[in-house]
Order: sequence, then C-alpha cells, then structure tokens
Amino acid sequence: MTDYRGRFAPTPSGPLHFGSLVAALGSYLDARQAGGHWSVRIEDIDPPRCPPGASDTILRQLEAFGLHWDGTVHYQQSRGEAFQAALVRLAEAGLAYPCSCSRKQWRDYPIYPGWCRDGLSNPDAPVAWRLRSDLGWRPVVWQDRLHGRQCLDPADLGDVVLKRKDGLWAYQLAVVVDDADQGISDVVRGEDLLDNTPWQRQLQVALALPEPRYLHLPLIIGDDGQKLSKQNLARPLPEDARVRPLLHQALMALDQAPDTALATAPAEEQLKAAIEAWDPTRLQTGGSGVAPDWPED
Repeated sequence: MTDYRGRFAPTPSGPLHFGSLVAALGSYLDARQAGGHWSVRIEDIDPPRCPPGASDTILRQLEAFGLHWDGTVHYQQSRGEAFQAALVRLAEAGLAYPCSCSRKQWRDYPIYPGWCRDGLSNPDAPVAWRLRSDLGWRPVVWQDRLHGRQCLDPADLGDVVLKRKDGLWAYQLAVVVDDADQGISDVVRGEDLLDNTPWQRQLQVALALPEPRYLHLPLIIGDDGQKLSKQNLARPLPEDARVRPLLHQALMALDQAPDTALATAPAEEQLKAAIEAWDPTRLQTGGSGVAPDWPED
C-alpha cells in the first residue's frame, strides 16, 4: 500500500445511476492502480433527502459492479461533534459568522451580500453560519489533474453556508473535515464539483488541514442535455447480468478504450484489466459522456 487514500462519497438521496458509476469507477481505478486505499463515505447529513434503505442500496450496487471498498463504511451523520468543533475554531478566528438573512431577501444579488458580517440583520430570526470571503484571501490556486491550473477569488463566490438554519450541517464544511480526518490524499469526483473546490481550499487553509490532490472527471449527460442526476430521475443501476456491459460502457465514458473482448466479462475481470490500463491523461476535458440505455427488468 502507498500513502494514497481515495474515497467515493455519495449522498444517499436515491440509488446510484450511470453518472454515479462513472465517478465511483474513476476514483476506484485511480486508487487501485496507485496501490492505495479506497473507502466509501455515505454523506447522509441531510436526512430529509435520504430515504430509508438508500444507503444499503448504494452499497449493494457498488458490490454488484465489483467496486469493493477497504475498511468500514463511514457515515457522515454521526460526525456532528467534529463539524461543531471546526465551526467553533472558525468563529473564534473571526472567519465564520451567524446570518439571519433569507434567500428571498437577497434574491436580486448574484451572491450573498454579507449583510450579517458585522452583526445580525434580524436578531430574532433563526441563523445559519457562513464562511467569510472578504478578509483579503488571496486567490485560491490549485492544480487539477485534468483541468490544469485553477485560480478563483473566494470573494467572487460569496460567503458559503457552513451550518443551515435548521441545524443541519452543510456539505462544504462536512466534506473538508471528513476528508482530513480520513487522511484523504486524492479526491476524484465529477467536474460539477470543480467550482466547490475554492471554498474547500479556503476551509483547509483556515483550519490548517492538509490539501488533497484533485481530479475532476467529465460528466455524463442525459437525453435532456442535462447532467445525469437523481433530481432529473436518472435510471438506477441494475444489480444483475446487465452489470457487465454497463461496466464496459462506464470505462468507455472514462476514455479508457477497454478491450471489446471483455465487454461481457465478469466485473472482476474487467476491473483487473482496467486497473492495469488506467490512464487519466486519456480523459477529455470539456467532453461529457452520454448515458447508455439498457433493457428494463
């Protein structure tokens, strides 16, 4: 094993779809070729969006495609104390503040205007917690393994929410704290999260946490021209014989040119060959794969 530690971190708002498979497969292959550790983290910090049984379905789907993880599955919902400790540190450093503004109040602005930075605009209203982006942060710069040098000023993105008014933890803080606690060295995920990285880099610096390497994979597009997602009712992955051709299609979507002779081979055989041949430099920037069709049950 090397010092490489990767992860796949789905939100259990429904079963995995083909786009999820491509993201999971890319992170799996990258970790396995490096001889590294690959974990699964269930990001279940928003219970109203997570129907009962969805996490178990996701784990079964991963196993059906031969994507077996190392160690135990991590569940984010149990991590509230760690997130709270991080928020306290940010608040004590003057980097996080309570905000009583509603989205309706600032709907005419491209980003939140920061009205509560120097005190609550409505002391009687419930509060969220935001990360300040106006304190002279230099532009956030990082090197994406596919997209190259990235440079964004957090002030152009606004003060992201860290904890919601309903008391639930927001994605940006949770993902940063958990990646650090799990020792994640490499984040391989869809390019729809590329513009989230500046906030996460900002939090890593503010909390003195390690900064992992990033590889943002091309997205999969549905028939409607939109990113394949659970919100637009993308078809769930099967757990039967249709796994084999779909796994081959996922490798093609990652621009890996898998051997056509293996298109119907068992998942373990396809993955063995794919690990040996994994080459992230083949990935095409700006090119998104199209979701394949497969027979109904």
